[in-house]
Amino acid sequence: MKPNAYQISVGPLLYYWPRRDTLAFYAELADSPADILYVGETVCSRRHELRADDWLALARDLRAAGKTVVLSGRTLIETGAEASALKKLCEQDDFQVEAGEVGAMRHLAGRPFVAGPHMNAYHGGTLEWLARRGATRFVAPLEMDANTLARLLQERPVGLEAEVMVWGRMALAFSARCFTARHFRLKKDECGFRCIEHPDGLDMRTRESRDFLAINGIQVQSAACLDLLSQAPELAALGAEVLRVSPQSTGTLEAIAALDATRRGGKPAAVAPPAGISRCNGYFYGRPGIDLKEEAA
Repeated sequence: MKPNAYQISVGPLLYYWPRRDTLAFYAELADSPADILYVGETVCSRRHELRADDWLALARDLRAAGKTVVLSGRTLIETGAEASALKKLCEQDDFQVEAGEVGAMRHLAGRPFVAGPHMNAYHGGTLEWLARRGATRFVAPLEMDANTLARLLQERPVGLEAEVMVWGRMALAFSARCFTARHFRLKKDECGFRCIEHPDGLDMRTRESRDFLAINGIQVQSAACLDLLSQAPELAALGAEVLRVSPQSTGTLEAIAALDATRRGGKPAAVAPPAGISRCNGYFYGRPGIDLKEEAA
């Protein structure tokens, strides 16, 4: 692969935004330099601003605008209704699916798919196993350091593309509990849809008032925004064919533009995360994920 010859992807929207804001965001993405767009509800089946048919209609519109569209499935399946919804998603054979968990592969029945970042693909044997079952691309685990990632990319089977997340808050853990509902002392099924009040998740701080984590429904996320935009050439040189931006309420379009400027040989401006959110890249350098190693001027 030529230096900086990567595609730009935008991962699924992890937050619960009002319908109008969500559609406006994807209208902007349709006009952006992003090549691959992931769409669908991946966190909570109770979110209803956009329902399954709405996501499919949006996917068709984005495809008509010239984008490669991938339908993203849930990472945690808890109920029969959610299992049925996943089966229906996987039966949409006119779109590729991002499998958020292993059970999705049974419904895909060998059709090509993208293995999501939480499929625990940490070594070449796992990648071989995924490829034999139809994976054409995998998203590298979010906490992987550069050296481990380099080895993994060397071990992957021929023809399996690699995608690496480079910007956005990282989803670190999942639970059957809803952390947001519990924070407000509400039952999960009577949450009042409080997630919609927090378009970038709800910040959690230590007793010393240090940013520590963020909660987003059933997700625990990094408090800081991952920023590997400056490392895009290095990741491309390692063999990553796709670099992923994860949506935030602000900064997403700027992150896409920065990646596009880099692959065109330009020097992009720095991208600020949403107000109040810091930046991090510690995992990439084998350090605590919350750390930030600044690039030399």
